[in-house]
Amino acid sequence: MDTLLNLVDGLSAAMSPQNLMWAFLGVLLGTAVGVLPGMGSAMAVALLLPVTFRLDPTGAFILFAGVYYGGMFGGATTSILLNTPGQASSIATTYEGHKMALKGRAAQALGTAVIGSFVASILGTLIVALFAPVMVAFALNFGPGEYFALTVFSFVAVAAVVSGSVLRGLASLLIGLAIGMVGIDGQSGAARFDFGSSSLLDGIDIVIVTVGLLALGEVLYIAARGRSAPDFAAIRTGRPWLGRRDLRRSWKPWLRGTALGGAFGPIPGSGAEIPTFLSLGLERKLAERRARRKGEENEFGEGAIEGVAGPEAANNSSAAGTMVPLLGLGLPTSATAAIMLAAFQQYGLQPGPVLFERNADLVWTLLASLLIGSVLLLVINLPFAPLWAKLLKLPKPYLYAGITLFSVLAVYAINTSVIHLVMLTAVALLGLVMRTFGVPVAPALIGVVLGPIAETEFRRALAASSGDPTILVGSGISITLYALVLLVAVVPLIARALRRRTARAVDAQEPAARS
Repeated sequence: MDTLLNLVDGLSAAMSPQNLMWAFLGVLLGTAVGVLPGMGSAMAVALLLPVTFRLDPTGAFILFAGVYYGGMFGGATTSILLNTPGQASSIATTYEGHKMALKGRAAQALGTAVIGSFVASILGTLIVALFAPVMVAFALNFGPGEYFALTVFSFVAVAAVVSGSVLRGLASLLIGLAIGMVGIDGQSGAARFDFGSSSLLDGIDIVIVTVGLLALGEVLYIAARGRSAPDFAAIRTGRPWLGRRDLRRSWKPWLRGTALGGAFGPIPGSGAEIPTFLSLGLERKLAERRARRKGEENEFGEGAIEGVAGPEAANNSSAAGTMVPLLGLGLPTSATAAIMLAAFQQYGLQPGPVLFERNADLVWTLLASLLIGSVLLLVINLPFAPLWAKLLKLPKPYLYAGITLFSVLAVYAINTSVIHLVMLTAVALLGLVMRTFGVPVAPALIGVVLGPIAETEFRRALAASSGDPTILVGSGISITLYALVLLVAVVPLIARALRRRTARAVDAQEPAARS
């Protein structure tokens, strides 16, 4: 009851004209920077940090939270329209969202993304406000062994579930892991896969990998296909709202994505990439099962709305979850949260359990502003879905020239290095080869993002146990995750073998029936 009363008090404070203005400005700025590849909410908050030094702390954090939430949705816009994610958390949205756009359902894809973001933000924030102590206690149970088990589970789930083919998924995952290992080893200081070039000592930036594999890789693939490439001129812009069938297909993925994002958000190091890819894989498997049961055609791979609704809900729900360790432990679980922690220190505040007692007004007003920001996100973006969709009406040469230009500028802006453009070209050619031979891109991206984390946590676990490998299976969380790994890897193989046996039995019975 006290929690609800505190949240109501926070809402009344957040509804003041000044705080509403900061929330609106934050959501607007976040949406704008989210559509720019390589920009993202983390960079936007970092740029705003010195500007907001003289602001009231409450107003500043409401602005930062609005930028965070707005950036989460803004990245989905270019993911759907241009197959170019604005930030890493929007990568999973590209797979079904862009195919929906190519089928003339860009507005519906954007609509389900913004409504899913709204639902997940509301539910995620309420869960954070009501169950923050429980979530903090759960996050504290994760050590190096548990983190490693979590990354292994993510590897197998994405490679086996999202890609559809285990062999091709694992091949793509190995490509991503190899890219992620380029550069100086953080623990030993040894240079790996640098080929004698000092430019590779810092590794290959995730922006280069995502833009190269997804955006420029797609441009080269379309160019290689020539006249057989999709014709954007025939694409309809659609309506800004969803039909009844779309809503029936979306509401369950919204809830499932919210649950996944809420579960992974408080875990340090998990990021939004894990729950978004897991949501994509879960919706794909459920769609396959549903199609077999009803004898219908499975739309996944051709533009299934569930593949947009689930990942976008998981994306925004995980953003709400990051507030739990940030406010309750002073532990950031994302780049944006890390910059917000610096902002707390700038104002002389120390996040942790004491923050809820000493600065309760700020904490509850901030949490309440997330609810308001979610409403503003819906109001600002939903009516503009058909307008954004009209970008696809541009002539194909101009559209892909624009994608190439923005991709190059995004990579060049990292540190104004021509070498990075060479890396971008190499990664784009790799993306072209992978598309040509049917190798999925998603496992490679998750390998680049989580590969270094898995290696670091593995070595930390062995160092903490003096080389004893039993630490990797030394808790119930680790054992459960490894059991899920076996389940995800083995069950599809068993199901496939059973289907083949059934098909052979049916084929053997048909000649006997005819005779």
